[in-house]
Amino acid sequence: MGVLRPPHPPKRVPLIGDIIGLDPVKPMQNTARILGEIGPIYQRRILGMRLTFLGGADIAAEVNDDATWQKAVPRPLQLLRPIAEDGLFTAYNDEPNWHKAHAILAPAFTQSSMRSYHDTMAQVVDEMCSAWDGASGDVDVAAEMTKLALETIGRCGFGYRFDSFGRREVDPFLPALKDMLEYIQAQGVPVPGRKVVDALTGRTRQHQRNVDYMFKVVDDVIADRQTNPHDEPRDLLDLMLTTKDPETGDQLDARNVRNQILTFLVAGHETTASALSFALYLLATHPDEAAKARAEVDELWSTGAAVRFEEVAKLRTVRRVIDETMRLWPTSPGYFREAKQDTVLDGRYPFKQGEWLMVVLQQVHRDPAVWGDDADQFRPDRFQSDEVRARPGHGYKPFGTGLRACIGRQFAYHEMILALATILHRYDFAADPGYTLDVAEQMTLKPAGFRLSITRRAGADASAPAPAT
Repeated sequence: MGVLRPPHPPKRVPLIGDIIGLDPVKPMQNTARILGEIGPIYQRRILGMRLTFLGGADIAAEVNDDATWQKAVPRPLQLLRPIAEDGLFTAYNDEPNWHKAHAILAPAFTQSSMRSYHDTMAQVVDEMCSAWDGASGDVDVAAEMTKLALETIGRCGFGYRFDSFGRREVDPFLPALKDMLEYIQAQGVPVPGRKVVDALTGRTRQHQRNVDYMFKVVDDVIADRQTNPHDEPRDLLDLMLTTKDPETGDQLDARNVRNQILTFLVAGHETTASALSFALYLLATHPDEAAKARAEVDELWSTGAAVRFEEVAKLRTVRRVIDETMRLWPTSPGYFREAKQDTVLDGRYPFKQGEWLMVVLQQVHRDPAVWGDDADQFRPDRFQSDEVRARPGHGYKPFGTGLRACIGRQFAYHEMILALATILHRYDFAADPGYTLDVAEQMTLKPAGFRLSITRRAGADASAPAPAT
């Protein structure tokens, strides 16, 4: 088979390329739609820039091979570099701080460390539920899950309280972060003239003010911990300030510590909030699946005792709901890979060393070759252990792939399962029957305008924190 260039969208225009058909508001959903129409790979050209997207599980398996491909940091991630620089998510592969930070932070996600976070996670969930109990019975799901996830990573990771559920007005860090992500999302779509418009309207200046404010907050947190250190490491910040890289003996400098904190705040809260928001939407629109998950939680927590660390792992039905949610609506829309050497993909598409592409998980996770004819349906039981063993691993990559896969995967799972189980145990909930799913895009995808009507269940106990055992 001869070498080819990947197919392109219709209506390509000489010189300017494939600008027609761009969707600056929902670019990833537009990309997934095009992959569904023209095949498992396509390439868009815009003013000489090539953007290649993959949406088939088998072809994605090739670029998951770390011998030939590695993580890429192309334009969409480069836009985060002024904020997170060489943090774990945005570092280039040859930057030494990535290796140092990964080695230093790996102990923070062992089972013993996860046990130490459990009580704080439970406290934050309980604060959210207490706020819901005093509300009018109707909640903005994405907004609430965002507050929950940001509060959790703030306290567990850095000992910082946003007081998301105790104050009338939100902490100014949250709107600054939201506005910053919206700005970067817009910049990621290469629309000619956008920079000029943003400069003239003051959008660029506002973005810089947001970044400066976030820098100050994080720098103050670091300075306070340096002035008032703990006797022994309790969280991610302690590890970064006191631990040496076992290979080099080096510690992270204060600037890189700030980069890592911002990385965890941005990436850590966005992905978790997204998954929980979609999980609640899917359960609200599939009451039979909600009943199955709730029955499991009620059986485990029937005594009314506070949930313990070990009990979270027993919630296998709830875990399957989370897994199926991240299959249909991945925590991140995709991940980027670049060729480490000249290579040919799928036996026909040549890529030169350094050329990059994006694996679009919304399509990979719905590939009928892996997931069957019901790939678009919400069926958590497809994550029963026998079905998981029968499927190829490359068909499910919600946390990325390879050496640069998400380091906080177990933290996210524990947080999400605990939060979702508590909500199921404590509330009956229903979606507005007139609501049609509208998916908004920032770094992640989230259901926009989705509200839940919640009712406290009779006899449901609060999820008070239990002592870790």
